[in-house]
Amino acid sequence: MNELIQSMEQRLFGQKLNIRLLVTALLAGGHVLLEGVPGLGKTKMARTLADLSGGDYRRIQFTPDLMPGDITGSVIYHMQDHSFTTIQGPIFTNVLLADEINRSGPKTQAALLEAMEERQVTIQGNTYKLPNPFFVVATQNPVEYEGTYPLPEAQLDRFLFKLVLDYPGEEAEVEILRSHVPFGQHQEESLAALLTPERITELQRRLSDVVVEESLFTYIATIIRKTRESKRVQLGASPRAGIAVLMASKAWALLDGRTYVTPDDIKLVARPALRHRLLLTPQAELEGGTSDHIIQETLGSIPVPR
Repeated sequence: MNELIQSMEQRLFGQKLNIRLLVTALLAGGHVLLEGVPGLGKTKMARTLADLSGGDYRRIQFTPDLMPGDITGSVIYHMQDHSFTTIQGPIFTNVLLADEINRSGPKTQAALLEAMEERQVTIQGNTYKLPNPFFVVATQNPVEYEGTYPLPEAQLDRFLFKLVLDYPGEEAEVEILRSHVPFGQHQEESLAALLTPERITELQRRLSDVVVEESLFTYIATIIRKTRESKRVQLGASPRAGIAVLMASKAWALLDGRTYVTPDDIKLVARPALRHRLLLTPQAELEGGTSDHIIQETLGSIPVPR
């Protein structure tokens, strides 16, 4: 996994933490929502991960006219022999990029999010299991809301992480420009797979070997409960959020070569695991507050287990 991370860092500049968190989510068996303005490399990040992990990759461009069957698949009737054929949709893959997920209606969004949760789809009454691993990377633009359908909190809760991509620093931006010379050579570059889907599944099973001390269970539960007590939060984190923090911290520890979780692991994954699960009060938003600020204050107010 670390070789995969290093290879991604050589192709995606200025996003080291987000790359590691993306791989952490894959290892934890969760899904990721990427938020950032166009041109920051969200699509490239998902495609690079798919190529290096050795799995199948599909991309769905969400549009207002996209229907649930365009994602899950459909059944075709053949008049010649009066038979039916099931056509599986692009969701049957290992890594799925749901590009601009908030541009399609709630019904289409729900079709994808149900599959993310159940790891299966139903086509005309028949249930089909999705491949393993199954990893969804959804993207959305934070500055353009015209003609969009924002994901409600109940659907956002299906994502393990929400990663926010910001503009790269000057040095990273220079590296981006340098990597695109000559242009044609860059476009023809092909990546050799460093892993296989079977290897990823094996690593996911190893999460059960990562030890979490009893005091850290209490620490996670306290963090989650504190978010509900804040007067600036209208809707706090759910028990599912606590499970997300737990699994993500175990995956982060495993990537670090450890078989035990530390409080620092929990603090590091708490922000991406919780930022999309908190609904702020209107007053807090008017004052310029963000869920990241509240999470940081919450972490600072809780004694760290020793």
